[in-house]
Amino acid sequence: MTERVEVAVVGGGLAGAAVATALARAGRDVVVIERQPVWRWRACGVFSSPASVVELARLGLDAGTIRQVGRSIPAMRVETPGGTTFRLTYGSESEQAAGAIGFDRSGLDDALLRLAQEAGADVRRGTTVVSLDLPRSAGTREPTTLGIEGGRRIQARVVVGADGIRSVVARAAGVARRARLPPRIGLTYHLKGDDDSAHDARMVVIPGGYCGIAPVPGGLVNVGIVLEDRVRLRQLESDGAAAVTESVVAALPPLPDGGFEPWRTGSRVEPVAGAWPLGHRVSRRAGDGWLLVGDAAGFLDPFTGEGIHRALVSARLAAAAIGGHLAGRSGALPAYERAMSNRFSGKDVVSWLVQMFLGRRALFEYAARRLASRPAERQTMSLVMSDLVPARGALDPRFLAALLVP
Repeated sequence: MTERVEVAVVGGGLAGAAVATALARAGRDVVVIERQPVWRWRACGVFSSPASVVELARLGLDAGTIRQVGRSIPAMRVETPGGTTFRLTYGSESEQAAGAIGFDRSGLDDALLRLAQEAGADVRRGTTVVSLDLPRSAGTREPTTLGIEGGRRIQARVVVGADGIRSVVARAAGVARRARLPPRIGLTYHLKGDDDSAHDARMVVIPGGYCGIAPVPGGLVNVGIVLEDRVRLRQLESDGAAAVTESVVAALPPLPDGGFEPWRTGSRVEPVAGAWPLGHRVSRRAGDGWLLVGDAAGFLDPFTGEGIHRALVSARLAAAAIGGHLAGRSGALPAYERAMSNRFSGKDVVSWLVQMFLGRRALFEYAARRLASRPAERQTMSLVMSDLVPARGALDPRFLAALLVP
């Protein structure tokens, strides 16, 4: 049996649900294929900028739901091994936004899938794509055939890869590439015991990686750890994720002002989830009858917190491109590639620069001290990191000179 639809979205995470919502609202026949029958915790981002809230509202998620699934975070406190500390306020000090936000991903992901269903998308949980046959010839407008577990088939005029860093769509298109970064693994879980007050998140650079602590709704904090040192990776292999994460968290320095962190004595909510390899890139994000959104379209690193906002923006741009393609506009899908490049190429350069600095700890310490002592440069970096201003602000030679020149 072969079913025919206009658009098949592989993956029901944030990007997949968002693009399905936009297309279904436009009257398109959309099916969302989500492998997990029910939501379960997996390694994913929870910390984001106020720009994500703007995108969620634009998509149609009501303010009450956003407040329910998100928790206000005044700033991200960045801490270095040398003892330097500075705060990134994500727009609040310039009155452009209310600061960062920590999301309950179980609530947010479920809310967006419900939004897609309410818009008219056919959401199929517990369904696995086992094969994918893209059009064999360029420009033929042949449908893509998806083989579904159980012997079923779906033919779609457009298939959207919203299935993360191991995207089956990216692999079928032959565009998946390894990131040009050292081997790294991400580990993440939640701890109980936070007091639900509006307090800073922390990003602590540690030997062999870094650790983020982000408040989320429900009296929880999300712990996200990136390990890149070979000694750390061997320790992970020998001791296991639970032991390594506990040792990392136990070694985090106390707050400089002596503030109490009740989550330190809290219990783990779920097993540690991991992501490996952490970096992922693609040579193209669109082709004949397919395109990629969210992490499937490329993921660099959680340090800059770009994942949630990029997923939502890519979904919006993809929906516009797919709508044009289905309406018969030539070049609509390639236009998505250009739109993504225009929107994020500058931010990608900033992210690579941050990674370069992290890989050279003396340089990172120097830059951190400069940011800590220069409010104007710190504010510019904060606005760029939060996607509230174009990334060219952090690439301006005058900014770089003010940051780096003694």
